[in-house]
Parts: sequence; structure tokens; C-alpha cells
Amino acid sequence: MLTKRVLTALVLAAIGIPAIILGGVYYFALIILFLGIAAWEYGHIFRNVDCKVSEPLLVGGVILVTVTRTFFPDLAPAALTLSVLAAMTWHLLDYEKGRDRAATDFAVTTAGIVYLGWIGAYLVDVRNLPNGLWWLLLVLPSVMFADTAAYFVGRRFGKHPLSPRLSPKKTWEGYWAGVIFGTIGTAGLAVLWHSLGGPAMPWWEGAALGAALSILTTLGDLGESMFKRQAGVKDSSQIIPGHGGVLDRIDSWLWGAAMGYFLITWFLL
Repeated sequence: MLTKRVLTALVLAAIGIPAIILGGVYYFALIILFLGIAAWEYGHIFRNVDCKVSEPLLVGGVILVTVTRTFFPDLAPAALTLSVLAAMTWHLLDYEKGRDRAATDFAVTTAGIVYLGWIGAYLVDVRNLPNGLWWLLLVLPSVMFADTAAYFVGRRFGKHPLSPRLSPKKTWEGYWAGVIFGTIGTAGLAVLWHSLGGPAMPWWEGAALGAALSILTTLGDLGESMFKRQAGVKDSSQIIPGHGGVLDRIDSWLWGAAMGYFLITWFLL
């Protein structure tokens, strides 16, 4: 299982790293693909609890919001508003046709558009910042350092459950290992990237960014676990061998990108 996860991760890195470095339309296309698939997975998760999500509106809304946020930011609020109103119209008609749970369906559809579309767009926003390549290569590795350390340390030494109902295998030992490694790893990357031409950033600012992300991005992972637990499924899909679905991979990145964007723009730029 571990070998399959590692091999898949290497293949994804071979695809993702060039797109991240090139930026522009290449990176945007990769993020749109990820968010579109994640939206489809989200809809299928909730079908397991008898939520009739409008998948065309969900996936279309996520793509529309991300496109406008990226290329037409002045139109982004209108795109989000239009998507929500379209979802309500769809589910009103569905209720009239006899669907008694249409109000819940509307809430789930709208939440998916906002969470995966509006929040997901921060994955593009970070890359589009001044020196965006370097910032993205701080934010995403910070999340990955924390996730990887939490997984291996928790698996070997974990004894105290972090969230028994949401994710029984996560432990406080793994969580704090993730915070420590995320903090140290991001501090080291800040120094390394500056030496290679990145933004001037002292190690303590890198450590602060890494600590903030490592402490809070676990909530993204637990949030997706909440969806899956309620639906009674293990993974969002099986599209990525050894890893589950796209939503399983980007759950922490959504939080990392959003928080990283504001921490960078408020305190570091």
C-alpha cells in the first residue's frame, strides 16, 4: 500500500511540478481539473445520504467561480451570486416535482460551490501573487510536511486519538509532530528559496507561517472526514491509486491556500 502511494505521488509530482513552475494557463488548467473532479466527488459523497445534489450546477458553479476569480475578479461576486440563485431555482423545481428533501439538497449544492469554488480559487490566487511561485512553494510543502509527519509519527507512536468520531486513526502525537515538522520545514524552505532568488524572508517568518498552517490545516482534513463519515464512505473516490480521490488529496490544501494567501498579503508582502 505504501509503495503504491509513493509511486502515485511521484507520478502526480511529475505532472504537478512543471505546471506549478510554468504557472499561467498550465497551472490554472491543473487546478480547474482538480477542483472540478473534487466537486463531482463531493456530490457523489452526499448521494450516499439521500442528497440529490445538482452535479451540473455544482461542478459548473465551481468552475465559473474559479474562472471569474482568476481572470475577471470584478465579476466574481456576480458569478457566485448567479450560481447560488441558479441552485435555488433548480431545487425549487425539484421540490415541486415531489422531492421532499430539496431544501437540504440546495444547502449541500450551495456549500459545495462556495467551499470548492470560492475557497478553492485561493490555490490560484497564491500562485498569482508577486513572487507567487516561491510563495506557493512555501505554502503547499508546509501542508505536506505536516501531513507526512503526522501520518508516520502517528502510525508509529500515536496513542491518544485526536478526533475519535471523525478520524479515529489521527492522534495528538501525530498532530504535534506535524506542527513541529511543518514549522521547521517551512523555516528551512524560506531560507533555501531566498538563497535561490526567492523573496527575502527570515527564517522566523517562515517558521511562523509554517506553524500557523500546520496548526490549522488539519481542520480541512477533518472537515472532509465529516462529509465521509456522515455518508459512510472511506474515500471520496478511487481515482488516484493508493490515495483515494482528488478531494482526499486537496482537503488540507484548500485551507492552506486560503490562510496562506491572507497571511502572506497581510503580514509578509
